[in-house]
Amino acid sequence: MKANVDQGLCIGCGLCESICPEVFRMNDDNLAEAYADVTEDLQETAEEARDSCPTDAITIEE
Repeated sequence: MKANVDQGLCIGCGLCESICPEVFRMNDDNLAEAYADVTEDLQETAEEARDSCPTDAITIEE
C-alpha cells in the first residue's frame, strides 16, 4: 500500500510521524511526507496516523 500526504493541506503538526515514523517523516519544509510503503505489519499504525491527521491530508491507497 502507498501513503500520500497532500502538502497543500498539511500544517506540519508532526502527529503522523509520532504515530508511524516507519512511514511518515517531516521534510525540509517542515511538512509531512510519506517516505516508505505501508506494509501489512504497518497498516494499522499508518491508518491510525491517517485518521488522526487534523486536516485529513493523508490518504492510503492499495
